[in-house]
Amino acid sequence: MKKPELLMPAGSLEILKTVITYGADAVYLGASELSLRAKAKNFTLPEIKEGIRFAHEHGAKVYIAANVFAHNQDMPKAMRLFLQLKPAKPDALILSDPGLFTLAKSLCPEIPVHISTQANNTNYGTYLFWYQQGIRRVVSARELTLPELHEIRAQIPEDMEIESFVHGAMCISYSGRCLMSNYLTGRDANQGACTHPCRWKYHLMEETRPGEFMPVFEDERGTYLYNSKDLCMIEHIPELVDAGISSFKVEGRMKTALYAATVARAYRTAIDDYREDPEKYFRRLNWYKEEVGKCTTRPFGTGFYFGRPDSESQIYDANTYKTEYVYLGTVEMEDGKPFILQKNKYSVGEELEIMRPDGSNLPVTVKGIRDEEGNDVESAPHPEQKLYPDLGVELWEYDILRRKTV
Repeated sequence: MKKPELLMPAGSLEILKTVITYGADAVYLGASELSLRAKAKNFTLPEIKEGIRFAHEHGAKVYIAANVFAHNQDMPKAMRLFLQLKPAKPDALILSDPGLFTLAKSLCPEIPVHISTQANNTNYGTYLFWYQQGIRRVVSARELTLPELHEIRAQIPEDMEIESFVHGAMCISYSGRCLMSNYLTGRDANQGACTHPCRWKYHLMEETRPGEFMPVFEDERGTYLYNSKDLCMIEHIPELVDAGISSFKVEGRMKTALYAATVARAYRTAIDDYREDPEKYFRRLNWYKEEVGKCTTRPFGTGFYFGRPDSESQIYDANTYKTEYVYLGTVEMEDGKPFILQKNKYSVGEELEIMRPDGSNLPVTVKGIRDEEGNDVESAPHPEQKLYPDLGVELWEYDILRRKTV
């Protein structure tokens, strides 16, 4: 069985290092310009270089997303970006705009290009077109079913790869090419500035009754018309492998380190278990599902993989996330001493859980907390405060501290 790549998002250098430690084979990230996640903590050039160095030292790859649909004023930015990336030697650029593709091939032809899902790659003819342009990986449109992916795999050359999203938020618009945000707020989703109007709650207002709002009902279920469930295919690794998908891609460049690490570890374990022994994979299905449910999520579905989504693929009653665990911080080391830059408050005496890259979850009790000056403190109320917790066990770099919410 050919090993599928686990491709994780990274919204910061910290998360890049974390997801690689927790099992990612490759990471995709946005540069400071031309990324479709303009509000993410996109990477500066020095951070890109450091991220590539770290990834390559750990046998992982880094792909740089510059997948906006460019306007004229974006072309000089793209030229500057590609020339800056050339010496950094990323493993690929993720592009969707033919103009940026042409520019990249002329300025840095040695950097492979992957064609983004934004390019609406829905049939094998499109894959063959890109193959003729020298492309060896195309990201499938999210609207494809498993039988369609089977047929694409059968019709394209053996050395061409299919990359597909297997986990994360689903966009209501075709392959993410959305005009709603631009129309309603003036912020262009195709330039990375989406305001996510698909998650808003809508009411009707009749013309002669200004200010009198009436609820919108869809099948009498509620008012969130466009609010799709999150994609989760961790129960369907065999079908994804059988379809010939080369890279399993997770959405979420604006998520926390806890989310990224939790999802990376669960999919890494599921993929490895299935490759080792399919029976082992099926025995551990409940563990994989429980783990991906421990981070901030919406209800899960399977997207388009098993057919056209129906009313059960939507969330009608709310647009909020479910949060089972709170992220407290990731363990770092300084002169051999473990510390965390705390993300949320915790206190002496509380019961926490240590999440580790090896797949173990260790329940612990906070026995003490010291600040940078060596003072004992009862709690950690300040975000990003540097603290030295005593949890009664040895802490390792990249351990993640989390607390159950219920």
